Amino acid sequence: MKIGGAASGIGLACARVMAANGARLTLLDCDEASLAAAIKELTATGAEVRGDIVDVTDRDRLDRSFDRAARAHGRIDVAFANAGIGGGPGFLSMDGQRNPAGAIEDIGPERWNTMLDTHLLSALWTIQAAVRQMKLQGGGRIIVTTSIAAIKTETHVGLPYMVAKSGLVHLVKQAALELARYNILVNAIAPGPFATNIGGGRMLEDAMQNHHRRVTPLRRMAKPNDIMGLAPFLASPASSFVTGTQIVIDGGATLGFAD
Repeated sequence: MKIGGAASGIGLACARVMAANGARLTLLDCDEASLAAAIKELTATGAEVRGDIVDVTDRDRLDRSFDRAARAHGRIDVAFANAGIGGGPGFLSMDGQRNPAGAIEDIGPERWNTMLDTHLLSALWTIQAAVRQMKLQGGGRIIVTTSIAAIKTETHVGLPYMVAKSGLVHLVKQAALELARYNILVNAIAPGPFATNIGGGRMLEDAMQNHHRRVTPLRRMAKPNDIMGLAPFLASPASSFVTGTQIVIDGGATLGFAD
């Protein structure tokens, strides 16, 4: 199994649960120190783990990484396109005031391209690299991290992030349709508010945590461990008739307010 963005947050949580279930892992991340720490932690549990320092927006390096993993493990049964960065400011601040930093007319090409490259283009490169191997071996699973930002509008999240995540959903569906013939299943996990260090730790700040406790029916933000049930489901025979779908894990946030 190859996991992108595996050195922290949701990616590391998925690596932990897959290692506990006997998967042979290749972890990808651009943070060398955090990647080394993740490999050390999982290796100490007896798991078979290797790592690659890869920027998933670099198509050539990603392709070479998949080739190395296929040689090391003999095959790639599961690829998890999970790398991401914070969404940046939305058009409202946390106190409900207009935020000039998130205004649509001030979104520059660098911010726009960075968001689309990191979330959307990197997922395409990951899918392409995985498919080349999976077609040869007769099938596989591809899991993509999207977001509830792909389903609903947001005021505190930047527009480029919203567009990138929305594009990911259609990428998953289109890929699943094309690849069904080859027994390659493509699905997405759409997290709601998770308390991780993404975006420089913005989701760990008190103001952000308090906001999501108020607006999420389960009255808390998710922790990375909350993803642990979905990863093995989508990677295992339990989901053998599931493809082209997006599973939301958000504590009810997309349902609306509750008492």
